[in-house]
Amino acid sequence: MGASHNLRGAALALVAMGIFSTHDVVVKMLGAHYSAIQIVFFAALLSFPLVSVILLNDGREANLRPRHPGWVLLRMVLTVVTGVSAFYAFGVLPLAQVYVILFSSPLLITILSIPLLGERVGPHRWAAVAAGLVGVIIVMRPGQAPLSVGHLAALLAAVCGATASVIVRKIGSDERSVVLLLFPMIGNFVAMGLALPFVYVPMPLGHLALMAVIAVFGLTASFLVILAYRSAEATIVAPMQYSQILWATGYGYVLFDESIDRGTAIGAGVIIASGLYIVFRESRAGISANRPVTQSRVRPETVTAPRSSVLQRLLPFRRGPSA
Repeated sequence: MGASHNLRGAALALVAMGIFSTHDVVVKMLGAHYSAIQIVFFAALLSFPLVSVILLNDGREANLRPRHPGWVLLRMVLTVVTGVSAFYAFGVLPLAQVYVILFSSPLLITILSIPLLGERVGPHRWAAVAAGLVGVIIVMRPGQAPLSVGHLAALLAAVCGATASVIVRKIGSDERSVVLLLFPMIGNFVAMGLALPFVYVPMPLGHLALMAVIAVFGLTASFLVILAYRSAEATIVAPMQYSQILWATGYGYVLFDESIDRGTAIGAGVIIASGLYIVFRESRAGISANRPVTQSRVRPETVTAPRSSVLQRLLPFRRGPSA
């Protein structure tokens, strides 16, 4: 892998993280007016036309019957919970706090890969996981600062997103791409649609357009992540997710009068350091059989940001050096 490919991959990943962060800003703005259920429902609805175009370009998939129905349904439920929890957290918490809690996903993936993938985790990665979890405690400060439903929602999104990611690693090699892509979208549409009458608030046309922006930005950023992983090594691309904390700091200060307190800054440093250590540790030969973190594709999966490794199998992109 040449330096130019790695540089291109890093740049693409940074742009993707900027778009993801802008996507989350729009979610936060809409969250001041609507429930997370309504936002997820319309984001799912408006994502269908874009995803349909992708599926029309693929003639390999025969049907929608899962080969692993139990795992597929569990992942669908987890993805629904991840999306609505993350969207709720973005609506009520400072952006930086949400990101820091979501950054615990690599730690959780490392833990979950033991029972689900049979991964062997040595003392170095266990130490990184323990340090990262201490960082989460520093951010949430139980007993010192009031824990809100938003904090619990962000943590729930991290746990469910990590579990869904490991499930894809477990079944992704022989499950149909169309099944992995469509079932979470259908689950979000149905579940949120059933709950929508209880929370629905009429929307002006401008807010409906912002719902469409969420769908477009989420898929666009996912495509850029695919290109990044096809251009560069995973150990170059995966750490780029942490650039979102810079976007969150800037957006939070300019748009929402938010600032990062000392506890959040310290906890973020600990979590990011532990996550980076796990990524680079997995990249060493003989350390990991599955590389669950470096292959988890950066962000927890939601209806507007489907797992990019699944999209990659459906898109007619030419396979690059890193694939």
